[in-house]
Amino acid sequence: MPTNPSPRTHESPRTHESPRTCESPRIRRRAGVVLALTTALALTATACGDDGSGAAGDKGGEGSGKGEIVFWDNNTAVRHDIWQEIIEDFEKENPDIDVKYVGVPAENVQSKYDTAIRGGGLPDVGGVGAAMLAGIAAQDALEPLDKRVEKSRLADELNPAMVDSVRAAGGGVDLYTVPTSASNGVLYYRTDLFAAAGLDAPTTWKKFYAAADKLTDRAHNRFGYTIRGGEGSIAQALDAMYGQSGIGDFWDGDETTVNDPKNVAALRKYVSLYKKATPSADLNNDFTKMVAQWDSGQIGMLSHNLGSYQDHVKALGENKFRGLPNPTTGAGVRVQVSNPVDGLGLFRSSKKKKAAWKFIEFAASHASNSKWNESAGAIPANTEAAKDAWVKKSEPTKLAAEALEDGSLKIVQLPYYLPDWNTISKAENEPAFQKVLLGKMSAKDFLDSLAEQLNEAQAEWKEQNR
Repeated sequence: MPTNPSPRTHESPRTHESPRTCESPRIRRRAGVVLALTTALALTATACGDDGSGAAGDKGGEGSGKGEIVFWDNNTAVRHDIWQEIIEDFEKENPDIDVKYVGVPAENVQSKYDTAIRGGGLPDVGGVGAAMLAGIAAQDALEPLDKRVEKSRLADELNPAMVDSVRAAGGGVDLYTVPTSASNGVLYYRTDLFAAAGLDAPTTWKKFYAAADKLTDRAHNRFGYTIRGGEGSIAQALDAMYGQSGIGDFWDGDETTVNDPKNVAALRKYVSLYKKATPSADLNNDFTKMVAQWDSGQIGMLSHNLGSYQDHVKALGENKFRGLPNPTTGAGVRVQVSNPVDGLGLFRSSKKKKAAWKFIEFAASHASNSKWNESAGAIPANTEAAKDAWVKKSEPTKLAAEALEDGSLKIVQLPYYLPDWNTISKAENEPAFQKVLLGKMSAKDFLDSLAEQLNEAQAEWKEQNR
């Protein structure tokens, strides 16, 4: 189900360290590389600075419940300000605990965690999205949280579906993060442009493609849609693909459905929009560039998630756009792939787990969780926060929450539990997807290759978990 308004550029005095980009090797299927880089990683960890406690596997300790704890924000560009407010509130309520905030840009957080896991310097608490949870948990870096949650006021306040989602992402047994938010996919469209063109809302895929074509005027730099070709492109492509095919499961037995003929046809149609109804710059656009481009007013539709809602309000006002769940198929079926549920993890190496857990409890409580999610336009994991008035006022959030609750939306659960998922869906296939956009690789060849990698990763995972 994750999130994100466009980034802010300013820094706060509470940011004690500038994030660094420390590269790490793949854990599996690259064993030789891991062996060769072991020494280098130890040196690199020192270069990255010691922002917290030890390395993965360190037992840590409960501590006194006082002192300084280190918190890594896993998307500092867009969450910095609201975390500062939550931290200040927490420190007022807990004067014996200081929270050292370390902001890490989303594109660097995986490598920073991997480096610290091997070389030391893990935080006490860190933001861990479901997409990277399995890889971190598999390295014995996170503390199981079931017993702590059971004894906490959070036991009756966390959304069961989000709890199930992060549990599944962590391997299906232990709960390794306290969920904080879900940021479902949204199709944003310019109501003013649609009205001027005499178009209906893009509630079906047929209407979506018709609008993409009619709203495009390349001579005047106007386009019907903006497609994500840079970082994060695979999840958006899968969302459009499964949304059109109506296939509701990622696996059929032991094999993935990504290269099902219906999905191949759907992806082929989707990528045909590139440079025909989209800007050519989309080839390298990540979400920040894509969102900024749409907010400029030259593009009719944008697929992103709830996280960018507030930025659209700031740029366009509330009356020039709407946000809807994925369009339906001709048969009226609405399918979306799962966006990663975001959460907070307690690192096993922490020597101040008692204080760190107090911070997690506070951050996931009704007031803090509501404050954070309102700023992001995401769905709160705290069930009391989900009842707050702002949720009903934010139409995309309200519609997404309703679709989840009433069962009208079929969610294809992506295999976040695979330790290889993040690498397969990013480093190994984002460049390949760009080739598809450029016509240098067919949709079928791309999906067949992706399916082969996923089937191999699934088989390895099952073998290791027998």
